[in-house]
Amino acid sequence: MSAVLLFTALVLTAHGAEPAFDVIEKTIPELQEAMTAGRVTSRQLVELYLARIAAYDRQGPRLNAMVVLNPNASREADALDGERASRGSRGPLHGVPILIKDNFETTGMPTAAGSLALATYQSKTDAYQVEKLRAAGAVIIGKTNMHELAAGITSISSVAGQTRNPYDPLRNPGGSSGGTGAALAASFAAAGMGSDTCGSIRIPAANNNLVGLRGTRGLASGRGIVPLSTTQDIGGPLARTLGDLALMLDATVGPDPEDPSSAASAAHIPRSYVDALRPGGLKGARLGVLELYFGPEEDGSAVVRTAIDEMKKAGAEIVEVQVPGLEELLRDSSVIASEFKFDLAAFLAAREDAPVKSLDEILKQGLYDASMETTLTRRNAVEKRDSEEHRRALIKRDAIRSAVVAAMDEHRLAALLYPTLRRKPARIGDAQQGTTCQLSAASGLPALSVPAGFTEDGLPIGVEFLGRAWSEADLLTMAFGWEQESKLRRAPFSTPALVNGKAPTPVTFTAAAKNIAADFVYDAILSELRYTLRIDAAVGDLRLVALHRGKDDRAGPITARLLEGDTRRVAGTVMLGHQDREALAAGRLYVRYYTASAPLGSEPLRLTLPSLPGRPSTPSAGPGPSRRAP
Repeated sequence: MSAVLLFTALVLTAHGAEPAFDVIEKTIPELQEAMTAGRVTSRQLVELYLARIAAYDRQGPRLNAMVVLNPNASREADALDGERASRGSRGPLHGVPILIKDNFETTGMPTAAGSLALATYQSKTDAYQVEKLRAAGAVIIGKTNMHELAAGITSISSVAGQTRNPYDPLRNPGGSSGGTGAALAASFAAAGMGSDTCGSIRIPAANNNLVGLRGTRGLASGRGIVPLSTTQDIGGPLARTLGDLALMLDATVGPDPEDPSSAASAAHIPRSYVDALRPGGLKGARLGVLELYFGPEEDGSAVVRTAIDEMKKAGAEIVEVQVPGLEELLRDSSVIASEFKFDLAAFLAAREDAPVKSLDEILKQGLYDASMETTLTRRNAVEKRDSEEHRRALIKRDAIRSAVVAAMDEHRLAALLYPTLRRKPARIGDAQQGTTCQLSAASGLPALSVPAGFTEDGLPIGVEFLGRAWSEADLLTMAFGWEQESKLRRAPFSTPALVNGKAPTPVTFTAAAKNIAADFVYDAILSELRYTLRIDAAVGDLRLVALHRGKDDRAGPITARLLEGDTRRVAGTVMLGHQDREALAAGRLYVRYYTASAPLGSEPLRLTLPSLPGRPSTPSAGPGPSRRAP
């Protein structure tokens, strides 16, 4: 357990006894076992998740991950509780709260697809995968924010605004399924659904320390999903563990008579994807490192290379691979620009209650976020779907798939490995660089993103396993071997367990040393350290008071300048980064003042959090740099 998470647990103890059941980080089997044993009901699970949403979605870190809550969720949970009592469970998802990306049609809740233009659109039917989840007994607790019309990877929309990353609320959560990603990382539900046209499941999985699968083209029906590109879109699950992902796959994949593109899946669906989750899945697996997708100066690449080294230690055979001509084949292979305008119009035309009927109408009425203007205007200017550019892109798909499979055959590979993103999550307002999404999207081959580790500043990075067509079970086996070996899933600092149904309150403490005293208030949710300093008049020629981060028993660097000049009392606020949060929890932050007569600094004023029952004096700072827990 990292020092920050340990501190959070101890704060909860200080605030009072924990509730009898807490949903934070619970897996689907754990929820199911608790319901079967009578320790909790589906209705109570809904209430517990709603309490977390109330505490953290519009308050605290203000994740802004949710668009709408299901007004019937509690009633539906009551019915499933009654069914469990009278007839037994339908299966692993019975009574389990699930989240749905807001481009899946749902009865009882609007489907806006991130667009203000569709904010009032209410479908009369569920999307196919939503139908299957309801049939499995899942409770749809609400719908999540997404990048507008799924046309981006940072999750900002005109219907709900910007979703924030719970590992750093100043950064984006990935997209377009970023609302699902942020919400699951924050334990707003057990698992959730996203859609992927070029990375929109895998990027939020990477940015939020989750797992996410883009299946083989045709693995799951796209009926009822607002389209970005009908020949490139696919819906699928995100989850905190591969076990939960496998259960969600079992419930949602397979042929849909109304979607011909899903017909081929019938011959390739195993009895259960859970069967693929076998220990030691990396042993003997021959994996190719796709060098095209690594950059020497990119933080994501560095973390993934470290993860690959660990996979090798776990028994995988690692081979560096080049796919001849791949970079040129991938260029201009996307069909999104060619298809979007026309596919959206066809979708809207088939729905008489849709408030708008075209992208052109959305633009003319100004019903879009300003950040989308260039993209939407450019795509609206496309004159016809079946252009020469579109034809060439479709031809490239076969060539890309053939080239990748040929390279895998030549090197006898079970999968290719590369970063889901070569760069860490970008700051809100900045463009996200480093995507590798097009390989799976253009080839139609399945790709599974799983946690690779963390950057030095505590941001999650994902590694992608790409396999042959219909090899989802094999990818799960290898990735499960890595998940069990690495154990990299960590809850974000900004959404800790609730105390009596509310977010924990800030911790107050004091510290004093020779000639200096201070009062502190630490808000762990916002990562804010508020301070009031008092310096004795005996201290002459005061130059600086600084916050240092210690290194074990050695002096450490200055991380913040608390005051400068000859001031005797000062108050302020410091935003603590990942390393400083860990240092505070471990008792390694301290304050020194500097004067002309003491240029090397005063006796350190060490910040010691309140002594709580059971708190060790030197909690662990967590794993090493590239795999450090936030």
